[in-house]
Amino acid sequence: MGKDILSSLRPAIVMALLFGALLGLGYPLAMTGIGQMLFPAQANGSLLRQDGRVIGSSLIGQNFSEPRYFHPRPSAAGKGYDALASSGSNLGPTSQALTDRVRADVATLHRNTSDLFVPSDLATTSASGLDPHISPEAAFYQLDRVARARRMPPARLRGLITQSIERPLLGFLGEPRVNVLELNRRLDGIGANERP
Repeated sequence: MGKDILSSLRPAIVMALLFGALLGLGYPLAMTGIGQMLFPAQANGSLLRQDGRVIGSSLIGQNFSEPRYFHPRPSAAGKGYDALASSGSNLGPTSQALTDRVRADVATLHRNTSDLFVPSDLATTSASGLDPHISPEAAFYQLDRVARARRMPPARLRGLITQSIERPLLGFLGEPRVNVLELNRRLDGIGANERP
């Protein structure tokens, strides 16, 4: 009987080791190699470099608070945009803390513009807290503040925003969006980054 159990267990152990090696080592290494060959930038985190150093990733939001930059969505990830603490706030629609935070954010936004309509993505956090995108409406909402801070003609800035709009994949998957880090890099790159 002991021999039968051992002979029955041997194929199970061999298969577990084989598939463990195949799916735990072989497959991940193959996918990593294919990713590095076909999509090296994406496989390495879509890192953005300036003057030879990494300044961020196009996939992870960063906090921009100066008036001369477009601001991203608020973040609930750690102390803000902390990739090690990616999460939402878990505050529900009946939460007084959420209501108070959104009201405070909207009041802050109203100080910088006379427009009564505040795009929702400028006052609400994303599920991950790291969303690098805002809606085109949120970018256009900030246009006057950035134009004043940079002493730029609003029309020039409007064109820059329009060029930065990413369209839905295949024309229907997702929403139009603007990557804040990419937009701010373009803004710095056009030579209008003098401080007032």
